[in-house]
Amino acid sequence: MKKLIFLGGLLALLFIAAWLITARPAAALPPAEGGNLVRGAMLYDNWIAVLGVSAPQGNMPLWETQSTSSRSGPDTWRCVTCHGWDYRGKEGAYSSGSNYTGFPGLFKPNRPPGKDEILAALTGKTDSRHDFSAYLDATSLTDLSLFLESGLTDDAQYIDLVSRKVIGGDAARGKQLYETSCASCHGTDGKTLIFRYDGRNASLGTLAVTDPWRFLHKTRFGTPGTEMTIGYDLGWTAQDGRDVLLYAQSLPSGLEINPPAPAMSERPSAETEVGGPPKNTFAGILTGIGAMIIGLGWNLIIFGFLIGFILLLVWLIRSRKAS
Repeated sequence: MKKLIFLGGLLALLFIAAWLITARPAAALPPAEGGNLVRGAMLYDNWIAVLGVSAPQGNMPLWETQSTSSRSGPDTWRCVTCHGWDYRGKEGAYSSGSNYTGFPGLFKPNRPPGKDEILAALTGKTDSRHDFSAYLDATSLTDLSLFLESGLTDDAQYIDLVSRKVIGGDAARGKQLYETSCASCHGTDGKTLIFRYDGRNASLGTLAVTDPWRFLHKTRFGTPGTEMTIGYDLGWTAQDGRDVLLYAQSLPSGLEINPPAPAMSERPSAETEVGGPPKNTFAGILTGIGAMIIGLGWNLIIFGFLIGFILLLVWLIRSRKAS
């Protein structure tokens, strides 16, 4: 009896080992049709905050292929860190400066990518180092791919890359839209809500002047972890958003040098920030083991139960024959 149970268990273990070697995580399968475009835009901004999870340990694998940005840890896992708020990567606002990484843009007006191509990139089929299937479930992959396929807006010709001023906007129209939909929370001067921008406190006018592409993305789709009225729900056109941006650029701006605690925080403080590059070989090994465990996840638990079921079945059959 013991020999039979041992053989049955061995066969089950061999089957499981072969399956684990060849199988992919369940989230890597093509997700269902449809999706939530606004949630996809927030995932693009900061999927870690949207899902309410801790950032993966260390840097995103592809991050090691660049040497121009000194960022590390959680920020390297955000889509926007590589591809920019204008979605153009090295071809757009991130073509120079501290945000330059050399990673390509996602907005392709002459050859927009389809859903299959986007999902292939997100699940590591195009490059295994860009595999997010262990971190994003099928719904999140659907939402993010929908945004990347249908939600990107071309603002390149409407914002001067050097001055960052809006080209061809209507400030009067922007003022009307701002006072109707934004002023109740941000105030008429844009200073009622103070938030974090590059480690410092900033007003809405500051964001509009210094990073207009971020301003547009967030006014269209919102900020993860906050409740706010967004242009997408209001039915704003792309030009409506630019008009509001033009007006917001006339609001008082300026960065405080030693500000008090922020009313809204988009990035964790240095004391609480999760992640960072492994400090030694042992930490790197633990990071790899952690990633493997996340990738396998429930598969190990399910197949553990399967082993137990097979052994129980063998025992019952053996007991019946013995009786």
